[in-house]
Amino acid sequence: MDSLLTHLADSVSSAQTLEELTRPLLELLEAVTGLESTYLTAIDLDGEVQRILYARNARQMQIPEGLTMPWGDTLCKRALDEGRTCTDDVAGIWGDSEAARALGIRTYVSTPVTMSDGELYGTLCAASATRASLGGDAERVLKMFGTLIAQHIERDRLVTQLRATNAELAMSALTDAVTGLANRRAFFAEGARIMARAARAGSGVLVAFIDLDGFKAINDRLGHDVGDQLLTEVGRRIVAGRRAGDLVARFGGDEFVMMAEVPADHMERACRAVREGLETSTRGTYQLRDQRVDYAGASVGVAAANGPGADLDQLVKQADEAMYRNKQARRTATLPRREKAGTRPMLRAVAAAVG
Repeated sequence: MDSLLTHLADSVSSAQTLEELTRPLLELLEAVTGLESTYLTAIDLDGEVQRILYARNARQMQIPEGLTMPWGDTLCKRALDEGRTCTDDVAGIWGDSEAARALGIRTYVSTPVTMSDGELYGTLCAASATRASLGGDAERVLKMFGTLIAQHIERDRLVTQLRATNAELAMSALTDAVTGLANRRAFFAEGARIMARAARAGSGVLVAFIDLDGFKAINDRLGHDVGDQLLTEVGRRIVAGRRAGDLVARFGGDEFVMMAEVPADHMERACRAVREGLETSTRGTYQLRDQRVDYAGASVGVAAANGPGADLDQLVKQADEAMYRNKQARRTATLPRREKAGTRPMLRAVAAAVG
């Protein structure tokens, strides 16, 4: 018994996976019960099937791993339904079981592997083609092993859930909640990697700064929901026009940024093409809920750098400054039309005041 407990303690403490825990337990179970085959099953109640996950076959009887059987025909279900964990007369009690006849089972013992919330995961079993009597110790050891397996499965599920939750939290920390694009933090993290890669390759990098002119007026007039949808749609159009490997992020408010690696000897041409492409892609008609918005497009500024000494913060600042120059130029271009349209109303107001 001391050697059994020592082996058990070693198996439980060192096991990282369900298989690493189960296989030593099946070996121990075979030694305690003296039965030919020991095995762990998993039960799919929705699919109404039972599958052998891991098995140990010490002598003539062979219960193959991966074997799938209809759940309703299994000895495990009958044992659970009848509260009978052990018998040395399978043919006399469950003679109509095709699975038992096919496997040649005469002596059988099992215990359910049940989660703390009552979920039935599977069964831990031992079987033999010969009649064998089992003492109370064998059944107690079987139940203890079933409990250990259930605890391991729950621990593994918890670890998996925690990892998934951590991954979601990490992703949400780097993702803009409105558009689903990378956020400002993610932009600088990934942008640093792009710049390092470009420096090693001898390439240049460019940053485009995109500001949605008139966004506040749309947001105030049509509501924040429509404004958020406009941000999302603009983001989609920017992404649709990028190349594979280009980085697009929402910088905050009504501002977006895009970063791209470009050939060092074509940076000026690339800057012009990116600026014109972004102006075109953001301009047009947007169907936002039940509102149709004709949008004149965003103001775009682009800056480029080459070499290992390039600084991302400085590059973003230069692109931002270029965007403001572009915005001012767009305002100046539309100013004469606005003044002409407003001349007659202004003259009528003056005449009324004088008269």
